[in-house]
Amino acid sequence: MKQLTVRGFDDELARSIRRHASRDGTSLNQAALKLLRRGAGLTGRHAGADRVGLSLDHLIGSWSAGHANEIDTALRHFDTVDETAW
Repeated sequence: MKQLTVRGFDDELARSIRRHASRDGTSLNQAALKLLRRGAGLTGRHAGADRVGLSLDHLIGSWSAGHANEIDTALRHFDTVDETAW
């Protein structure tokens, strides 16, 4: 996937994107992508055109308990806050 930084959102546009995200139960990024696709006339051109940001859905439920434990173990050191860094 490509990445793009967009600047210059005025308050009205930001509120509109937030409303869409809230209504659809999606992230601001997903709402913005959906609105950009719609504005570009790309809605419905391919499967999932209105379902942006879901490219990892095929991985849901694919981890075994063993995999989950390995990941939890690998990430355990992030549970400790280094107070000297604050």
